[in-house]
Amino acid sequence: MTNASYPATRMRRTRAHDWSRRMHRETVLTPADLIWPLFVTEGTGVEEPVASLPGVSRWSIDGIAKRAREAVELGIPCIALFPNTPQGKRSDDGAEALNPDNLMCRAIKAVRDACGGDIGILTDVALDPYTSHGQDGLIDANGYVLNDDTVAVLVDQAVTQAEAGADIVAPSDMMDGRVKAIRMALEMNGHPNVQIMSYAAKYASAFYGPFRDAVGSGGLLKGDKKSYQMDPANGDEALREIALDIAEGADSIMVKPGLAYLDVIWRAKQQFGVPVFAYQVSGEYALIEAGAAAGVGDREALLMEKLVAFKRAGCSGVLTYHAPLAARLLNG
Repeated sequence: MTNASYPATRMRRTRAHDWSRRMHRETVLTPADLIWPLFVTEGTGVEEPVASLPGVSRWSIDGIAKRAREAVELGIPCIALFPNTPQGKRSDDGAEALNPDNLMCRAIKAVRDACGGDIGILTDVALDPYTSHGQDGLIDANGYVLNDDTVAVLVDQAVTQAEAGADIVAPSDMMDGRVKAIRMALEMNGHPNVQIMSYAAKYASAFYGPFRDAVGSGGLLKGDKKSYQMDPANGDEALREIALDIAEGADSIMVKPGLAYLDVIWRAKQQFGVPVFAYQVSGEYALIEAGAAAGVGDREALLMEKLVAFKRAGCSGVLTYHAPLAARLLNG
């Protein structure tokens, strides 16, 4: 720190003009820092607004392809796909996750046909969109999620998505050992360049409710997910989880949710120096929308301040449902 004192040092000098504020800005946000999560549903020409996520819809595959082209035009480098699997195709074992013609795989192929290699496709590796009980894995008679049995299914799910054209598979299940198993399977099945973005620190959060509505698992969930998602009180444990996933072959890691866990993002970036992403989850999005509607603050200002906070904390990028709005604002 400088030893100069007032008036030799006036901290406000560099804030006096817009050009100077821009020149001295430490954290820069661009559309390339954004990943746009999109919800896929069956049908053609379908747009289903999600009531708990104002401004967000489920789209049929043709609509998803259009959103992907929109992302390319806005300079958003990657979209993340989440399927709303029809109830009749959900089962206790989540077998639809392994169907090469399932909703997710058809959406991947449609985006690839529409955009070629101009956009990255990130896919969710977890069983909760496919299970009839809403849990992220296979369960025993007591409802406990079985780790190793679930990992075996997740491996096949990840390979299925890679073969459909996914660029990044993102295991969001929080099972132990799944990153190593998926990495080995991708290598053995001819997909060495498919990335793994691991949900390494995913907390058992109260902010997920609207997402579960969007993928149709909210009303199905029996019990909770506290036996595999993390306790919000724990930070050191998150660093252990992250270290393990990096050692197992994760190319990048994710902290989810985002804003309430900026300390974890900061510590992960400082300790490991790997690409760290945050998921500005559905509840965070909905609170911005509700706050703006209630007159708490300006919607765009609230959004951009939060996105800059993620970058300042050390994020390489942010998954946000506000991605198209943010990109338009950044593009001027």
